[in-house]
Amino acid sequence: MSLYSKAISSLLFPVHERLKGHDSVAVRKQMEKDQWLPGSELRALQVQRLRTFLIDVGTHVPYYRDLFRETGFDPHAVAGVDDLCRLPFLTKAVIRANTEALKHTDAKHLSRFNTGGSSGEPLVFYIGKRRISHDVAAKWRATRWWGVDIGDPEVVVWGSPIELGKQDRIKQWRDKLLRTQLLPAFEMSTAKLDQFIATIRSARPPMLFGYPSALSLIARHAREQGIRMSDLGIKVAFVTSERLYDEQREIIGSVFGCTVANGYGGRDAGFIAHQCPSGGMHITADDLLVEIVNEAGEVQPVGSAGEIVVTHLATNEFPFIRYRTGDIGTLDTAACACGRSLPLLKEIQGRSTDFVIAADGTVMHGLALIYILRDLSGVKSFKVIQESRERTRVLLVTDASFHRDSVDVVVRGFQGRLGSGVQIDVDLVDEIPAEKSGKFRYVISHA
Repeated sequence: MSLYSKAISSLLFPVHERLKGHDSVAVRKQMEKDQWLPGSELRALQVQRLRTFLIDVGTHVPYYRDLFRETGFDPHAVAGVDDLCRLPFLTKAVIRANTEALKHTDAKHLSRFNTGGSSGEPLVFYIGKRRISHDVAAKWRATRWWGVDIGDPEVVVWGSPIELGKQDRIKQWRDKLLRTQLLPAFEMSTAKLDQFIATIRSARPPMLFGYPSALSLIARHAREQGIRMSDLGIKVAFVTSERLYDEQREIIGSVFGCTVANGYGGRDAGFIAHQCPSGGMHITADDLLVEIVNEAGEVQPVGSAGEIVVTHLATNEFPFIRYRTGDIGTLDTAACACGRSLPLLKEIQGRSTDFVIAADGTVMHGLALIYILRDLSGVKSFKVIQESRERTRVLLVTDASFHRDSVDVVVRGFQGRLGSGVQIDVDLVDEIPAEKSGKFRYVISHA
């Protein structure tokens, strides 16, 4: 670490956080101790924090105060994380219907956030300074696993309007001091990709951060243009907010000459898990409890796939308790070679809307369709939209090597998986826009 980075990480950024009323520094230091606790001690810490959290919520949050009374749930009697099963799930519909009742009576300075949601229906929720401090600390800890730190040069390819809104002078100076350059992922035209490559080459950052779709697109463009990017000293590319496909990991890593570190979480659920250099996808277990449930809402044993349900223990001001993320994943029983006791996510398969349903009701991951498209010559990018079990639309951006006969290959291939009677519409388009958030989704199912 350079002297400048050390000064930023140990002096300037802590002052910055303190002025904002955040406890990020103290929380990060405690997290760096907790990650090495024996498994039994970590689980005991979880139970202790869960009990304290639920007692506070049951006293000061109107929605849960009423719910605990109606269901006879006594937070003082919580003896293990399994006691969470006695509480109902928190869903986006519940939050929309009870937004004000979910606010802590003593909460101050809540920040309003929203997510677009896969359905396009926004979710409005609130986050307090304690939750922000813990999320910053969790990300900070995971960043330091890779030998980089706050203050090291960083290029961020992102699309959230929160980060990409009009920058005031304070934010501009902060980014300059922290040596962070923000590139908008909304527009990924050829001209923009050229600019992004030039910016990265000029900055020579030890780390990149962004959507896997955006970073892989930049990497692919650099490769096509014959521009070398592996000589810049980039150590790691942090990717998050979308499913990371093997092909994306390969091209990002090979073009930039770095390791790709996957991260999983969201503004609503929090910083759930992050990959360490040994390959383990560690859950932020000192802050979060993760359950895997089936369609009936029953908790599944470790190793079984299901929906990821999260309880965030630092969300007193606006609690997320048994929050259904809509993501599909699997817990792992294995221990990571790095020695951290933080439990592992074995697999994150994607959102429930990343799965498609055949005409006969068979559920399959969108990869079953993606592989058909990736085998075709001349396909530059694509998007699959399952409108219903009876109709699926395919958007293709192609180049001169694409043969019109390949449209029939797509139709036959998709019908072979979805059903011979399913209507497959293939549209050749000039570009496929990203979502409003700046993310890119390869498969969307409305079925």
